[in-house]
Amino acid sequence: MTSRSGTTQTARVIAVVADIMAGLIILWIIMYLLEANRANALVGFVQDAARWLAAWSYDLFTFDETWARVVTGYGLAAVVYLAVGHAVAGSLRRR
Repeated sequence: MTSRSGTTQTARVIAVVADIMAGLIILWIIMYLLEANRANALVGFVQDAARWLAAWSYDLFTFDETWARVVTGYGLAAVVYLAVGHAVAGSLRRR
């Protein structure tokens, strides 16, 4: 029974980490679209975190409009983190 509880806790942690990662990316997309002040420390932190998390997917699409590149490049990363994180968590819960 202890093993099952540990697996459930691990699954929960994985899902929460995936949610936080996707949340930071989505927050950056919103800040970008609303033209948040990039000199602000919080905005800078969120931008840096999102840039690091989405480094593999940013500029994957080359739309003419910058906002479209931000939404698709960062948005793809957020969707992948959510999908993979929750799929792994679900798989652990079924064990």
